Amino acid sequence: MTTPDRPGFALPLLLLAGFRTLVDDLHAELARQGHPELRPAHGFVLQSVGPAGTTASELGQRLGVSKQAAGKTVDRLVALGYLERVDDPADARRKLVRMTAKGRDGLHRSAAVFDELRDQWAATLGADRLAAIEDDLQRMVPADVFRLDVPGWFGG
Repeated sequence: MTTPDRPGFALPLLLLAGFRTLVDDLHAELARQGHPELRPAHGFVLQSVGPAGTTASELGQRLGVSKQAAGKTVDRLVALGYLERVDDPADARRKLVRMTAKGRDGLHRSAAVFDELRDQWAATLGADRLAAIEDDLQRMVPADVFRLDVPGWFGG
């Protein structure tokens, strides 16, 4: 039941603040580990590119943004060395966007840092309490919780 000391709007703000705290801590650590140029949106892009690569058009669809917006982000990540454009072996008219070794390293490190951050939260809240929060969130969110279209969703 909603009460004056726990208004309904506070829940999404706390969830967002928790997300923001984890992501900010992740990026501070990634910067210390040699990836200072990675930004939160870049993680969604790298995940969307995936191990097999994709086209800029498909990437835009996965992210929920225009092909042009996806292309600009790809351009930036190519310039930073996280992505590369290559000929599609199945269709010479198409270009694929693929992760470079630097891109794979950034994703690998972010997974490890997220594990460390989760361990820190468990140490602060207690492992059982954190597991209960995770279980409760899994019960409340749809089954397709891992959606990569957050950049497009935030942008409207």
